[in-house]
Amino acid sequence: MSDVGGGRSKSSDGPTLDEVRSWPATVSVPKAATALGVSKSHLHALVKRGEAPFKLVPLGGRHRVITASLVRLLEGT
Repeated sequence: MSDVGGGRSKSSDGPTLDEVRSWPATVSVPKAATALGVSKSHLHALVKRGEAPFKLVPLGGRHRVITASLVRLLEGT
């Protein structure tokens, strides 16, 4: 059950949608994993296979998650 305004599920320890919206333009894969409620190792594996459900910025051997893309995913749009 969620609160109004992109609130947090009572069983979730992750950030609210409103909190994610306030994040910087890009975030780390582990931080994005907290928003999705999945482990960082699982999300890293998806990124490595090219199956990330959001847009990424590759920087050398690392990736940054585009926050606006993450927000769209969480909104279901």
